[in-house]
Amino acid sequence: QVQLVESGGGLVQPGGSLRLSCAASGSPLGYYAIGWFRQAPGKEREGVSCISTTGYRTYYLNSAKGRFTISRDNVKNTVYLQMNSLKPDDTAVYYCATAEACTRSEPDFGSWGQGTQVTISS
Repeated sequence: QVQLVESGGGLVQPGGSLRLSCAASGSPLGYYAIGWFRQAPGKEREGVSCISTTGYRTYYLNSAKGRFTISRDNVKNTVYLQMNSLKPDDTAVYYCATAEACTRSEPDFGSWGQGTQVTISS
């Protein structure tokens, strides 16, 4: 069974950048599509981005398009989320999760990490 650990969160000013990492152990990450999700206080969790097993297909939340880039390194067993031009609305706990393929259905994602806090504030 795959275990996921997110890292790279922190406190940055609006307009800044962060790169989140999702590191896998217990199973080759290349077996899975990987989704990034976020949950802000008082709000439902939402899907932010997803990358196919090969990395050839990527998907983004509309508000993330043009600012966030998802990528993967299957040799390093890691998926990344580069986040630029960050806004206060991006403040949330960010999670990565596995799926057989990218999907809009959150229940299709099986293994989840513990999350990493991203705070955008001046």
